[in-house]
Amino acid sequence: MATILAVDDSPSMRALVQATLVGAGHEVVQASDGVEALSIAQSRVVNLVLADVNMPRMNGIDLVKRLRGLAPYNFVPILTLTTEINPELKKDAKTAGATGWLVKPFDPAGLLATIKKVLN
Repeated sequence: MATILAVDDSPSMRALVQATLVGAGHEVVQASDGVEALSIAQSRVVNLVLADVNMPRMNGIDLVKRLRGLAPYNFVPILTLTTEINPELKKDAKTAGATGWLVKPFDPAGLLATIKKVLN
């Protein structure tokens, strides 16, 4: 299966995402904010990034921009998973290079279906 970088400042959300993804056979690498995620991404390439939008130090949209600036991440799917429903933020994420936008709380089956779709 895939190696997925799950980025969220909420430990409980990271745990929920990890349980869902590991239960489906994926490997999960966790980061608590965009700065930590960028550091991880610079040291290893993952198959997919799943990032919150509102985080300290570096938000998810800035993370998407920075990841898209790294050659290995030109085509890696990046999904945002957020409580935000603001259409402007969604547009900003798409402009930054996000592959998709998912809203919390998430349906585990829906999350897995989306991940399967963007990885194929």
